[in-house]
Amino acid sequence: MIKTIDRLLQFIEYSGMSARQFDLSIGASNGYTLRMKKNHASVGSDVIETIIRTYPQLNLIWLMTGEGEMLNPDKAILKTGELPSSEKMELERIIEAKIRERQERELRALLDEVTAEIEKLKGEKD
Repeated sequence: MIKTIDRLLQFIEYSGMSARQFDLSIGASNGYTLRMKKNHASVGSDVIETIIRTYPQLNLIWLMTGEGEMLNPDKAILKTGELPSSEKMELERIIEAKIRERQERELRALLDEVTAEIEKLKGEKD
């Protein structure tokens, strides 16, 4: 039986994105969609809401049940692969910049946590 995650991966492939680009676009953690696929897990309703808000061309009925067409005909947009090469390169540059920004934020947060732990340990020694 084909699950929602399988249809979601079909949409990602159709759109010409990588799973990583898609995860970033919906604000999910890096590797989210591939982890869901690997674990045969269900996609949460909050994630589905974000996907539909981000990709209104995606047919919710198709995503959930497999019935009908993948895209809403009145909201269809170009696939990434159909973009002119200059626009595709710019889109890829923006996505990579967003990935770097996210990684930097996560690393700063981790550094802050480690620093706080070190300070706490120093305080306990004194």
